[in-house]
Order: sequence, then structure tokens, then C-alpha cells
Amino acid sequence: MAMKKLLVASLLLGSSVVHAEQFVVDDIRFEGLQRVALGAALLKTPVRIGDSVDERDVADMIQALFASGNFEDIQVFRDGNALVVKVIERPTIASITFSGNKAIKDEQLQENLNASKISVGEALDRTTLSKIEKGLEDFYYSVGKYNASVKAVVTPLPRNRADLKFVFTEGVSAKIQQINFIGNNVFTDEDLRDKFNLQADVPWWNFLADEKYQKQVLAGDLETLRSQYLNNGYLKYKLESTHVSISPDKKGVYITLNINEGQQYTVKGVKFRGNLVGAQGELAGLVTFKEGDIYNGAKVTGLEESIKRRLGELGYAYPQVNTIPEFDDTNQQVSLLVNVEPGKRIYVRNIAFSGNTSTQDEVLRREMRQMEGSWLNSKSIERGKERLNRTGFFESVDVQTVRVPGTEDQVDVQYKVKEANAGNINFGVGYGTESGVSFQAGIQQDNFLGTGNRFGISAMMNDYQKNVSVEYRDPYFTLDGISLGGKVYYNEFEASDANISDYTNQSYGTSLTWGFPYDELNFFEFGLGYDHNKISNTEEYYQIEKFKQIHDFDQANTSIELDDFDWSVSWTRNNLNRGFFPTAGNHQRATFRMTVPGSDAQYFKAQYDVRQYFPLTQEQDFTLLLRGRLGYGNGYGTTDNGSDQLLPFYENFYAGGFSTLRGFRSNTVGPKAVYVGGCDSGGSIGGNNSCATGSDDAAGGNAVALASVELIVPTPFASEEARNQIRTSLFIDAGNVWDTEYDLSGQDGDFLYDYSDPFLIRASYGAALQWMSPMGPLVFSVARPLKKYDGDDEEFFTFTIGRTF
Repeated sequence: MAMKKLLVASLLLGSSVVHAEQFVVDDIRFEGLQRVALGAALLKTPVRIGDSVDERDVADMIQALFASGNFEDIQVFRDGNALVVKVIERPTIASITFSGNKAIKDEQLQENLNASKISVGEALDRTTLSKIEKGLEDFYYSVGKYNASVKAVVTPLPRNRADLKFVFTEGVSAKIQQINFIGNNVFTDEDLRDKFNLQADVPWWNFLADEKYQKQVLAGDLETLRSQYLNNGYLKYKLESTHVSISPDKKGVYITLNINEGQQYTVKGVKFRGNLVGAQGELAGLVTFKEGDIYNGAKVTGLEESIKRRLGELGYAYPQVNTIPEFDDTNQQVSLLVNVEPGKRIYVRNIAFSGNTSTQDEVLRREMRQMEGSWLNSKSIERGKERLNRTGFFESVDVQTVRVPGTEDQVDVQYKVKEANAGNINFGVGYGTESGVSFQAGIQQDNFLGTGNRFGISAMMNDYQKNVSVEYRDPYFTLDGISLGGKVYYNEFEASDANISDYTNQSYGTSLTWGFPYDELNFFEFGLGYDHNKISNTEEYYQIEKFKQIHDFDQANTSIELDDFDWSVSWTRNNLNRGFFPTAGNHQRATFRMTVPGSDAQYFKAQYDVRQYFPLTQEQDFTLLLRGRLGYGNGYGTTDNGSDQLLPFYENFYAGGFSTLRGFRSNTVGPKAVYVGGCDSGGSIGGNNSCATGSDDAAGGNAVALASVELIVPTPFASEEARNQIRTSLFIDAGNVWDTEYDLSGQDGDFLYDYSDPFLIRASYGAALQWMSPMGPLVFSVARPLKKYDGDDEEFFTFTIGRTF
């Protein structure tokens, strides 16, 4: 037993204190093993039977067993010439739970634990638990929760198992009480504070500022402060110290920044050095400042980025560009020496695609502007990404260049896409306070069988319309991007059930279109079409009377049939950053359609639509959307009886409903039908005995103007991944429809619509939620007019599944 104690003492006090004599081990016995097998323990032991050992060998033996991670305590004794190893195994983790955590999700915590090898079934290492507790508390401190604490509670279970529970006490985030500046003379405290995201006493309307202290946000604010000085010529600005103090109750934070502003410098000149790849003149043209200007750090950084982009377009994928300032302190001037190291010129070996399970590679490859085997062009690679986004076939597109192993001048370009549901079943449901419930349905495939072609069959039947149409469009009918498409349709329309003054229109027709790209952003399309309209059951109201007269449509003729041939041209410009839920860019479309001379109705219609997205934050989670529409139509030429042609009433513009002016019943905004008659001695408008009676039946008009302002905001309670599928916005819609051919000013009558004022604007406000569902875009909006207008009926709710922009 004396030797047993000697071994323990030597391990505790150090081998230099007591030295035991060596002996040859003839047996090794373990005591206390439960979960760990004897063979596994012996494999971790560096000492074998027959070895000659002393206290240093025993110390190495204990260290090796501890390193296995299976034991909490190890003691080694000598019994004769045998080694007796007494161990206490670490318990096995039976379960892991979390309590009180709100700022960190369970999934994030579990990932952190897995990285530290703390998971169910593993041995419990209490030392690692202490590190995890401290790391989590440090995280809470970094976001201003100085009262936070994290405790790991271990509950023993039978068979050497344990439940592990992390108990969080998060507390509240400390708020910024005051931000003080020392040493600033050029800018006032208020000027500098206004640049900070962290602020004290944040007003309720400033949703971009934050009064809760966060270490990462402060770091960003300090960089903003530095940029403020560098952009105004203070190159030698220095932040001497940053002092963050906490109030005794740990709920308030005081920040004091001690700065040294230095002197303001102007630019003395700009020179280039290094390998300029023969483009010195072109690179010099990228300089946006001149001699004598106040130094601007943002412009210098912009120059470096512009040079890198240009070199990237020339095949130099990994250039190094650094600007070295040379100071003239006497004259407070700085000379800028731009050092350019382009590196090797890079070729593209392969362009590969992944994630396109249904879309053919050819559909993606034809959108590429970077060619395989040619110099790498960063602009062309990015252009390919933009074009893939604009197809509308993909929810997301990512691209990266990967060096080819074993080479210095080759890369592979890899595009990774996530396919969207380019085909959808359009099923619409609308509800209004007076319009009731309506339905519409259709099937459309924008990426038919993965070919990138559009194919659609729509069939609609409701109270006022029956429609069947078939369309097909090949956007790459030729390799040059010439498109070809066509459409055939049949339609029955009962106007009175669509909130329009009564008439019935049975129509059918066909059209053929082809188009070509002018450049990367602009596309032109031309078309020829034929339409047959059979009009019957018309009401006798003023706006329709003149059209009926010029087409010999009188009481003897209860219907009239019109055959029209037309040609059309359209222009589209699209530089949106993505096809679905864009956050930046512009989309414009102008169309002009005109029937050919000799058609039964000679008229033209023009329309212009525009959307502009302005990202308000760097992450583009807040975006301002401006939309507008202008439209005008009229007749041209004269009829056989010498009357001027008019825009057919069935081609009128209408507004109201979810796609034009939300908050109003469909088609109800604009001119109303004016019924002639009611005078004792007869008469008509414009006659000696003129009189008229207004109504609330929509008649439409030949001109329309619509505008919308929409603030796109992060969807509450939606995860980061779900935000690519859901969009929330607040909006204000405004606009009107009017008719330039009918003037009732000065006429007697009770009119619900003021025809003398075409600028009587209707406006509404509301909120909308869009969701990219498996069956297509789903739109839900709630809107109300800004005021109650005579003759208009507001729509409380609009709920639609179908395409919208």
C-alpha cells in the first residue's frame, strides 16, 4: 500500500518531488468501467504488460486516458507488480433541452453544441460546458443584455446517464442613454450622431435607428464615423479611444468617443504604376475627381473598384489595386499613387449549371453572355445571372468562379439555381361589399416541359364572362433570340354583371406575334391580329348612341357584327434584379395597337406601364415601389356616312379592382352611363329640350391614368428562407378614367360623375401580402378609399390567386 500512495503523490505533486523505483508490469486492471469496454480502455493506454514503468509513465497513462474523453476522474495504484486503474466515467447525455431562450433559436444552439461535440449519446464534458456557458453569455453581452446568464443544469439518471438543460435568463437589452464625442471641431455632436444607427431617445417613427446597444452595430457606426471624416478630406483622422460604460442597474449604456480629426487635405494629383495591361488611358478615365478637390475616401474606393471591374472584364479575375497616399503636410495636399497588379489573365474552361431539375440546360445556356474557352469577363458573368433571374423560372440564382486544380489561368463558372413554379393554376376569388364572390381559373406554363417556351390554356366562367384561349410562345424561335408566338380565343361577355352598363359581346379572334432583342435590356415585338365582335342587348345611354349611329346600329338592328384586322408594336425595357419579387431596377412597357384601314371599326389604343424599385436599405428588405400607367385610345378616319370614327365602347379603359385601383369595385372608377330622356317634350342632349339622368353604371373611357406608391417591408414572423416566398407591402393607389369625346358641362341633369373635371382623382390605401404558392402567385390585399366618392362603391377585401406584378 505504500507504493500505491507513492504513485498518487507523485502524480499530484509532480515527478520531480518524489521518484519511485521502476518495476515491470505483469497485469493491468480497470475498476469502475460501465459504458466503456475494457478493450477500448486498454487501447487508449500507452502502458502494456511487460513494460518497465515509473511515475512519469503512469502520468502519461493518465493523460492518454483523459484525452479519450470518456472519464471524469482517473486514479492509478500499484498492487504488487500490477497496475490498478480506478475510473469514474463521464455520464452519457440522454437529452438536451433549452429554457428561456428567445434571442437565440433552439436550432442555432444545437448547431453550436454539435460543433463542440455536445450531443445526445456523447459523453458529457463539464469543462466544455463551462466554455459554452461563457461563450453564450458573451454573445448576450455583445447585444447589450448585460443581465443575461446561462447555466447548464446536469441531472443524473440511472445507468450513468444525464439530462442536460440550458437555462437562459436573458433580461432586457441595455439602451443607449448618451453618446458623447471629445475632440471634434469640424462636425458638431449632432452631425455625427445623425450618422449613427445606435441612438438615444429614438422617436417612434424612426424605424431604422436602434436605441438598444449592440457591439456589432457600434462597430459599424465607428466605421461610418471614420468614413465621414475620410470623405471630407481628413485622411489622418484617428479614433483615440472608445469607452463604453454601463449603469449600475445594467440597463443603460453611455458611449464616449475620443477622436483626433487631423487636417483637411486636397488632392495634388493621381498617378498609376504597376502592370496597366496597356489600358492606362482607360484607367485614368475612371478617375472621378481632379487636382484641387477635397480628398474623398468613397471616391478613391470607388476608383479602385472601377479598376477591378474593368480588369475583370479584360480577363483578370483576381487583380490587386491599392492606393498609396503621399502627404505634403506643408500645403495640406496628398498625392495618390494607384498601384495595379492585375495578376494572370484567366480563361473560362467550363460553364456548369446545378439545381435545374426540370429546366433544360439549353434554356439556361442561351442566357449566357460569357463563352467557354474565352477570356473571363466578370461583367458578362453577372449579366448571365441577371438574365436568368429575369426569366422568372427561378426563385434564386447564385454564381461563383472556381479555379481549375493544377492550373493558374483557368476557372470554371458555376451557376446554382433554385427553380420556381413557372407553371401555375390561376384560381381567383374576389369579394366586395356589393360585388359578392367571383371566381376565375386557368392553366399557364411559362417553362413548358423545361423548354423555356410559354404554353397556356385558360378557361373562365362566371356570372359575366365565358372565355377559352390557347396561346404559345417560343422566346428563342431562332438562335438570335427572335421570338414567335400566337393566340386563339373565344369570349362571351355580359357587361352588366361586371359593373358596366349593359351590353353583350360575343367575340373570337387570333393573333400572331414575333419579336427581337435590341440589346440586353430592350425588346421589340410586332403583331398581327383579327377580332370578330358581335354586340347586342345594348342599353340606351348617351355615350353609346353616337357609336351606334355611325355604325347603323338602330332599333331595327338588335345586334351588330364587326370584323377588325389590327397590327401592333410594343417595346419592353427590363433591368429588374430578379423575375419574382424584385427589389431593385426598372421595368417599362409601351404598346400601340391600331386597326388597319377598311376594318369595320377604325381606332387605335396606346398604353404605357412603368415600375421602379428603389431599395431603401443595403439588405434591400425595405424597398419603395413606384408604379404608373397611362393609356389613350380614339378612332381615326370617317365612316361611309361621313361621321368621325370613335373608339368602340367595348374597348374602353376601366379601373377598379386588385390589378388597377385597389379599394374600389372592379371597373367602377370613371365615367358613368348617362341616360337620355325624361323630358316632357322629349329632347336629347345638345337639343332644344336637352335633359339627362346620371347613373352608377360604369361606362369606361378612352383615357386612363393610374399611379401607386408601395412600401415593401419584411414580412413579420417570417423566416429568412420564407422571405423569398412571401412579400408584404403597404400601398396608396390613385388614378382615374375619363372620356375626352363626351362633354356634359353646361347640360341639365343629375350626374353622379363630374364629367367636366377629368382630373378628379380617386385614391385608396391598404396592405397586401403576396405568396409564391405551389399553384402560382397568391395575392391578398385589404384596401379602402381615402374618402367616399359619389357613385363609387368601395371594396373592403380583395383575395386573388393568380399572376400580378
